[in-house]
Amino acid sequence: MKHAFQALLDIYDEIEEKMASEGRSYCIYYTREAMKHQVRAYFHEAKWFHQQYIPTMEEYMSVALVSSGYPLLATTFLAVMDDVVTKDTFEWIFSNPKIVKASALIARLMDDMVSHKFEQERGHVASAVECYMKHGVTEEEAVVELQKQVEDAWKDINEECLHPTSTAPKAILTGVANLARVIDVIYKDGDMAIHMQILCLKIM
Repeated sequence: MKHAFQALLDIYDEIEEKMASEGRSYCIYYTREAMKHQVRAYFHEAKWFHQQYIPTMEEYMSVALVSSGYPLLATTFLAVMDDVVTKDTFEWIFSNPKIVKASALIARLMDDMVSHKFEQERGHVASAVECYMKHGVTEEEAVVELQKQVEDAWKDINEECLHPTSTAPKAILTGVANLARVIDVIYKDGDMAIHMQILCLKIM
C-alpha cells in the first residue's frame, strides 16, 4: 500500500503543476485529501481482517462509506469539471452532504450484497451483510434490510435533486447522482460485478 500511495502522490504532484498555471491547484489539494481518507479506510479494514474482528454496523459504515471509493470518485469528478466548480464546492462535498452520503451508502451496500460471498471465500474483511447478521438475523434477512436502506438512500438523492437544501449548483448535484446511477448499473447485475472483481485481482 505504501508503494501505491506514493505513486498516487507523485501523479497528483504532476497534475498540480498543470492546474497551478490555471489557478486551480486547490482542486488537487482536495483530491489528494480524499485519497488519503481512502487509504486510511483501507488500512482500518485491513486491521479488522487480520484481527478477525466483525465490527458493529455503526463501526463498519463509518469506515466503509469511505472505502466504497465513492467520496474519492466524486471529488476527482469535481476536479476535472469546468469553472462551475469552486473551492466552496469542494468544501461542500467534504462536509458529507446528504446526497453524497446517500450515494456512498448505495455504492457500499450494493457492492457488499453482490460480492460478500465471493470475498469471504478468498479472505476479506466482514461486509455489511456479516456485520448486520450480528443482530441475530439470517443472511436473507440482512440482505432485505440492506436493500431497504439502499431504497431509502435513493429517496434522499431524489429529494436533494428535486428540492435542493444545499447551495451546490444543479450541475454538481446531477453529476453526483449520475455517479450513483453508474454504480447501480454495475451492481444490478451481480455476475458482472463479481467478474469485474476477479478481473481486477488477475491484473494485480
